[in-house]
Amino acid sequence: MFNPWLNPALMHIDSHQHFWKYSEAEYPWIGKGTPLQRDWLPADLEREAAKVGINGSVAVQARQSLEESRWLLELADKSPFIKGVVGWVDLQSEKVEDDLAALSKHKKFVGVRHGVQSEAADFMLKPEFLRGLSALHAFDFTYDLLLFPKHLPSSVKVVEKLSHQRFVLDHIAKPMIRAGMMQPWKDDLRELAKHKNVACKISGMVTEAKLKDWKKEDFRPYLDVVFEAFGEDRVMFGSDWPVCLLAGSYEQVHGLAADYFKQFPAAVQEKFLGGNAVKFYKLS
Repeated sequence: MFNPWLNPALMHIDSHQHFWKYSEAEYPWIGKGTPLQRDWLPADLEREAAKVGINGSVAVQARQSLEESRWLLELADKSPFIKGVVGWVDLQSEKVEDDLAALSKHKKFVGVRHGVQSEAADFMLKPEFLRGLSALHAFDFTYDLLLFPKHLPSSVKVVEKLSHQRFVLDHIAKPMIRAGMMQPWKDDLRELAKHKNVACKISGMVTEAKLKDWKKEDFRPYLDVVFEAFGEDRVMFGSDWPVCLLAGSYEQVHGLAADYFKQFPAAVQEKFLGGNAVKFYKLS
């Protein structure tokens, strides 16, 4: 159901969702027999987003290929709903600047992400990777941090080294919500948030909880930490759709986050549900 407290004149952005044409070979991480094992395209998202008043999105890479980055931009050309694309580029390539320059010709290409969650804890400190990250600033591209808690200490060092680069933490760094564990995630996240060039997506939480047996109370301690650390100007809503369907509907995931933010003034809620994403990604 549409949220009556949303200002319809403002952009309400889902800052984190995915599209794909399903192929077992290209998406090996998708579990067999799950709702994810099919095509998920803009028309599917728009239908669900309309129910809660979301009128734009940022499409984020789901496989590590330039081909997919170009395909997402093709979707964005056809769908006004897609306001920005965060794609993949081989940041360790010697021709990373050439790849970034080619993508920069498309106004909807806004940032880059690499699946660091599958890498070693200190992966981001590799000289080759740091060199690629440092190339993003010249193109005014953002970088999405897809991490597990074990990567947070090294990410703190990275964002400190690259203080002019805009970073956003995906999925609040995937704390162990299912087990109710807070540490060392809590302290490490606070350290990361001290760096003002880092924002945080409140996304991907339900798939870190008990998939079909979560309660909104499970997330409140984690949301309290995130909001206290990042404040009202550096948090944004992301559905992680369609991955979220493993644990709940689009409407349920949106409602979980929106319900938490109803304790704050309307102006803060509007920042969370659109304003901060528009500013961070420089969406038009």
